[in-house]
Amino acid sequence: MSGAALAPAPGRLAVFWRSFGENRGAIVGLTIMGMLVLVSVFAGVAAPLSPIQQFREHFLAPPIWQSGGVDRFLLGTDDVGRDILSRLIYGARLSLLIGMSVVALSLCTGTVLGLTAAFAGGLVDIVIMRVMDILLVFPSLLLAIVIVAILGPGLFNAMLAVAVVALPGYTRLARASALAELARDYVSASRSAGASTLRLMFDTVLPNCTAPLIVQATLGFSSAILDAAALGFLGLGAQPPTPEWGTMLAGALQFYQRAWWVLAFPGLAILFTVLAFNLFGDGLRDALDPKLKR
Repeated sequence: MSGAALAPAPGRLAVFWRSFGENRGAIVGLTIMGMLVLVSVFAGVAAPLSPIQQFREHFLAPPIWQSGGVDRFLLGTDDVGRDILSRLIYGARLSLLIGMSVVALSLCTGTVLGLTAAFAGGLVDIVIMRVMDILLVFPSLLLAIVIVAILGPGLFNAMLAVAVVALPGYTRLARASALAELARDYVSASRSAGASTLRLMFDTVLPNCTAPLIVQATLGFSSAILDAAALGFLGLGAQPPTPEWGTMLAGALQFYQRAWWVLAFPGLAILFTVLAFNLFGDGLRDALDPKLKR
């Protein structure tokens, strides 16, 4: 019997959704994620104003419910008169783009490296895993800062740095999952039937390793957004006037005493986004792992 993953039967989908739905936190996370995706896709319609347009007569205007607020600026303006709500909406699009790019790059590269290490063994396995161990020695944010300092500040370089930081986790997970599958009978049967190494890797073993990788990717999404925001806060990520949440925090730091809104709203956006992906990832892990089911 081939180990290739078959199309999920309706019954299996129903069991998965029932198990996932028992976790109310996961439902909340999924709801927030859906709202973020909608806002990001329709940012041009949802945003009331341009994220880079400056209204010089309204520097640091407070939110609409506070004394001195202006009707057209629901969440107020920043230190150069830009609408905070519009910048938050466009920042959501940019943050999701960063998360998807980082996860896609690190997941694909890490999966290939992990499968290669598991199948090749010997010196190849040792070299790949020792390189991953070296990357794990450094604190993630420090390593990302070093990479960006070498490549130069910018959004693309920041995403590349965060992807490199996340690479060891996917590589180690893919290797461990592949080694567990290699000991199973269906892999031996496929090898005896004459299946090539590439077919064994990507057609036989990989489909049975996807569940932990999907969970890791979901949790890594929030880490990517958080690390990219940290680099933006340090001035190494997206550069002004790009509406990125970390960059918005960096520009608002000096006004936290007299204009709390320029610091609070980007921080809350990062908080709820990271929380939503973590809650969704936890629910996904519980639903996909038979050992955690009731």
